[in-house]
Amino acid sequence: MNSDRVYRYIFLLVRNKENAEDLTQETFYKAFKGLSSFNEEASPVTWLLKIARNVTYDHFRRKRVVRFFSWGDEYDQEAASIAPEASAERKEQVMELHNAINGLKKDYRDVIILRRIQELSIRDTAYILGWTEAKVKTKSGRAMDALKQELAGKDGVIHESF
Repeated sequence: MNSDRVYRYIFLLVRNKENAEDLTQETFYKAFKGLSSFNEEASPVTWLLKIARNVTYDHFRRKRVVRFFSWGDEYDQEAASIAPEASAERKEQVMELHNAINGLKKDYRDVIILRRIQELSIRDTAYILGWTEAKVKTKSGRAMDALKQELAGKDGVIHESF
């Protein structure tokens, strides 16, 4: 369902259940208002994710919030509800991975979330970010290299989480 996908994407950015719910609702409201502007240049879900990204960054600008992955009790509760079968070890790996993603610059975070976590195509990622496909390819490679360095920085060992 598109609403679940939009919610999960926004939650990855805001790390707060209530904010993610509010921003998801705002995304669908803006999509409904702008439905006449949907020109089928991208798939409906890609179009919704682009709106969700813009709504979320508008939220950050309004609140002057600059954090993306704030791990705490809210994350633990939400992660448990999304994947209750996850083991403690897997949860620790996921937290390590998300902390490493948080250490990356914004462009790298965006491209990793869209390409690797949301599993969007290069074309859809380019559409959402307003980049060329070549830029998405370049940034994806650089982002993955930076992520591997970030993961290796903790204990000198690269964990293949992706």
